[in-house]
This record gives sequence, structure tokens and C-alpha cells, in this order.
Amino acid sequence: MPSLGDVDVRRDLPRYRVFRDGAVESEPTDITDLWRDDLVAFALGCSYSFEAALLDAGVPIRHIEQGKKVCTYRTALETVPTGRLHGHMVVSMRNFTVPNAIRAIEITSRFPRVHGAPIHFGDPAAIGIADIDSPEYGGEPDIRSGEVPLFWVTPQAVIEAARPPFYITHKAGHMLVTDRLNKEFRDGRCSHRASTILRHNRAATFGARPS
Repeated sequence: MPSLGDVDVRRDLPRYRVFRDGAVESEPTDITDLWRDDLVAFALGCSYSFEAALLDAGVPIRHIEQGKKVCTYRTALETVPTGRLHGHMVVSMRNFTVPNAIRAIEITSRFPRVHGAPIHFGDPAAIGIADIDSPEYGGEPDIRSGEVPLFWVTPQAVIEAARPPFYITHKAGHMLVTDRLNKEFRDGRCSHRASTILRHNRAATFGARPS
């Protein structure tokens, strides 16, 4: 991945998840021994990048302040199928006061290659989340009076639903850190060469080419 800098996807992530037939087999810190010539690596922009932009703008993020993982939920929203890839949308949630929620939408919308604007805000039941206090993944929510939850889409549940025979991802919270800067991806401003990748902190997935 030369467009991302001096990156070796076999060694540079803090921890990986290895899947076989849809089930987690191991969580190594190096996948050199598992690498094959028919594997293809791709990187997706990560919300850690837009969180940096929010913090730079003075918008507080509760789970970071508390040292917790972001809350993540399965929704009732179906993704648009593409071949064997399909499944329900999974979203991460961050809660803000109303003025900061407006600022968060404005700021993250400038970073379409690192998740961009939230896909929903307000009533969680509208997207099929029955209990906002019980996320499927991550930490525990701390939504206070007068605050609004905002929801951003996350990608990995789709590949889990597809259950390819072999693939490798990053472990949650253990992203690939590249040499690209967040500001390079503001408003989608990146070179054609870099446009298929994405930026500073990113999620990485590796899978075999279809035969």
C-alpha cells in the first residue's frame, strides 16, 4: 500500500482477527505466516480520524473522556446487497448536546472518506435499536439529559454475514496507522492514487480474490 506510506499490512496493525468459515480462529499480532499470494488488502477510513477533527474543534467526545470504547449497535437497516455481501447495518454512537451535535454533523460531513456525516440522529428506535443502554459491542453509553445520540455506519458486519472461507481483519480498536494526515481527506480532497485507500487511522481487511 505505497499510497499510505511505509506500510506492511502483515505486521503494522497492533492486532488482527483471523476468520475461517465465518468464525474467529485467532487474534495474532503478526500475520506474515498466514499471508498468501492470492490475498488482497484494502483499507477503509476510520472514525478515529473524524474524532480527531471533532476534538480539534473543541467538540467533546464522552467515551474518549471516560477511556471507554465507542458503543456500537446492530440496526434493522438492511445494506444494499452487492454479490454475496449483505447484512444489517451496524452503527457506532456518540452523544452530544444539541449545539455540539450540529457541529459534529457539520464537521464529519467534510470527511466523506472517513465515514462522513452520521446516517441517523435522535430516536434510536427509528433504526431498530430497541435499547440504547444495551449496545452489542463496545462500552456502556452515558447519555445525559438534553443530549442527542448520533449514529455512524461501520462496515465489518457485512463480511461476517457473507462468511467467506478465509479472511483477516483488524481487531476492534486496533487500527492501521498510516503516514497520511487527516487534513488530506477533508472534503474528499485526495489524489486519484489515494482515493481508493483512506487515511491516518484505518480499518484493514484482507481476503482471497474470488476464483
